[in-house]
Amino acid sequence: MTESCSKIGIVAIGRNEGDRLKRCLQAAVGSDRTVVYVDSGSTDGSVDFAESLGVDVVDLDTSKGFTAARARNAGLARLMELDPSITYVQFLDGDCELVEGWIREASEFLTTHDDYAVVCGRRRERAAQQNIYHRLTDMEWDTPTGDAQYCGGDALMRTAALQQVSGYRDSLIAGEEPELCVRLRQAGWRIYRLDAEMTLHDIAMTSWHQWWKRCVRAGHAYAEGAALHGAPPERHWVKERRGILLWGIIVPVLALALAWPTYGISLLVALMLYVLQFVKTRRYFRQVDRWTAADTTLYAAHCVLAKFPQAKGMCGYWMNQLRGKQAKIIEYTPATDTSYQTAPR
Repeated sequence: MTESCSKIGIVAIGRNEGDRLKRCLQAAVGSDRTVVYVDSGSTDGSVDFAESLGVDVVDLDTSKGFTAARARNAGLARLMELDPSITYVQFLDGDCELVEGWIREASEFLTTHDDYAVVCGRRRERAAQQNIYHRLTDMEWDTPTGDAQYCGGDALMRTAALQQVSGYRDSLIAGEEPELCVRLRQAGWRIYRLDAEMTLHDIAMTSWHQWWKRCVRAGHAYAEGAALHGAPPERHWVKERRGILLWGIIVPVLALALAWPTYGISLLVALMLYVLQFVKTRRYFRQVDRWTAADTTLYAAHCVLAKFPQAKGMCGYWMNQLRGKQAKIIEYTPATDTSYQTAPR
């Protein structure tokens, strides 16, 4: 089976993405494939814009909590309603733009590798050098090629494999793609990352506050992922949870608790431990020969400092579990003004 006899659809999801959605949908429509856009309560005219392009729109019920997982499931369901013979689905976040040629290359891989459910490629930041936050994010996307454990929000997936594992877990507010990949691998499927350009991403991050909230979101994802699949043999995100617990909670709490009886020496010891952790992390990332010394220094500092907001996110997850409350999405990017702004729907 070649791409010409495979049916491929596109599901894009978004919430107040502004001009980023405009680029996303225009590129998706330009691929000449069936496109479904799923909107999660946008108030910036996103639905009207998608409809103006002739895109099939799913406007999610606002009475239920929004998650990217829920949106992708709804998009896939609508796509299969429109054409049950669709073989592969390209998922897109609304802040991403497809690179020309990606779907052709990715679908050829899935067609010739029957044991793979997911194929992803290189996601790049559109303006990687705009500020340190964009640069950090671009480095985050720079993961090894070949067989992979997980994919991100943008990926081409085999619809039969998704249906076999019942799609995404609707309730997850973050980390839904790795959790899906865990279940796919448990079902015998594999994931691959091609050395190919896939999408351009626009994180639109300009402040420390946004960076902090994104790290809080990550901490929540690590905690929930480990709770779901932390048992052997998977041990999903157990190492990450342990690192957050140690560096984001135990070390600072002990340092503060012992500051008075040790005349502040505990604080100096903690500072030295963080410096050593930074040096160790920087040395590890020096192995990435595509990164400059400045890049590795920046990313190592990010990894160490991120433990604090991640600890907040992890504690937030635990508190919600104790209270029996469903977590709400953690948004770190504000709605963007656009030329198609309308009154709230």
